[in-house]
Amino acid sequence: MELYSTKRSVPNVNFEEAVFKGLPSDNGLYMPTEIPQLPQEFFDKIDTLSFQEVAFTVANALVGDEIPADDLKVLIDDAVNFDAPVVEIKNQYNVLELFHGPSLAFKDFGARFMSRIMSYFLKKEKKEINILVATSGDTGSAVGQGFHNVEGINVTILYPSGKVSVNQEKQLTTLGGNITALEIDGVFDDCQALVKQAFLDEELNAKMNLSSANSINIARLVPQSFYYFWAYAQLKKAGKPVVFCVPSGNFGNLCGGLIAYKMGLPVEKFIAATNVNNIVPEYIKTGDFSPRPSIATISNAMDVGNPSNFPRMIALFGEEYESVIEEVQGCFYDDQQTEVAVKEVYEETGYIMCPHTGVAYLGLKQYFEATGSEANGVFLSTAHSAKFLDVVEPIIGKELEIPVELQSIINKEKVSIKMDKDFEGFKQYLLEK
Repeated sequence: MELYSTKRSVPNVNFEEAVFKGLPSDNGLYMPTEIPQLPQEFFDKIDTLSFQEVAFTVANALVGDEIPADDLKVLIDDAVNFDAPVVEIKNQYNVLELFHGPSLAFKDFGARFMSRIMSYFLKKEKKEINILVATSGDTGSAVGQGFHNVEGINVTILYPSGKVSVNQEKQLTTLGGNITALEIDGVFDDCQALVKQAFLDEELNAKMNLSSANSINIARLVPQSFYYFWAYAQLKKAGKPVVFCVPSGNFGNLCGGLIAYKMGLPVEKFIAATNVNNIVPEYIKTGDFSPRPSIATISNAMDVGNPSNFPRMIALFGEEYESVIEEVQGCFYDDQQTEVAVKEVYEETGYIMCPHTGVAYLGLKQYFEATGSEANGVFLSTAHSAKFLDVVEPIIGKELEIPVELQSIINKEKVSIKMDKDFEGFKQYLLEK
């Protein structure tokens, strides 16, 4: 797998180098020079395969030249050891549940795959590494769970103080061991900026072996394509086209779907649904990409004012605006609309959605009402509703059942290091650590 930087001013690298560098030195993002097309035979029999078999086929096509098939299969079976079921909630409306992993969020797929990939390469090279990751909520808990006690890897998680849910915070601040949580006095974009600046700092990189577990890392992106194929496999027998509506913040999840599309997955349309941090929907509407400070919402994991994966999204279409808008539609919703959607779906079907899932439902609903399409609609549920008790319970007027994974941490003591958003202070902490 050969990868280039989206800024195209540094040499190409292989998959292993891209995984450990995280970010190219020109501040671009790594992307495959070529995305392989999967054979028609795979799509003909996809509904007879297991999730692990589907994931292995996709991963092998992308990175199989660097990891022997037998090793990759063991890695996939360990990383993807939970399901991503498609649940029909009403005619044409299907929800792809991505919250059945250990942290109850879709980012378990990327974090677990990445930790196993890194561990595989580190054992081969007999090295250690320091992971830096910024989170707006679910990334931190998924990375923490995925990398907890993985040999040779230390993880530092940066999260915005007071801007993640209580349960999200508990998930990323109670692990201990090789996982450290930094509580930053700022917003997610400040956390992300600190991580990016660290990767570009020559002194830090000379003294520490740094890498990232954010969606800027290509190893996080690859497994996010797996569940799009798996959703298609579960719906194939219906014989209808498929539309995916993706709740979007940093846009790694959508890019995973677009990679699947480029590998041959038949998709009628992708819908990028955001909250009022609608930078990409505005780009799709106007052609103008204008980042701005993020606004806090009840769908906090999508509170991103400068989506990191935007360069990847347009790179997948040759940076041609007309090609982007042909396949991707944008929409956005405020908190009031999101609350109405969560309540509406619960009262109509009994299905309980987290606020991010509510945004995705609205995007699919708007698409069907505008187009009259008879496709099978799939909206992605990126987190379990119980991770947002303070938001969801008042909306539906019901106390939620707490999954075992959350019950085990609720009474644990939060352990975090408070820090401001000044880079020099962050840098000094890392050097002293």
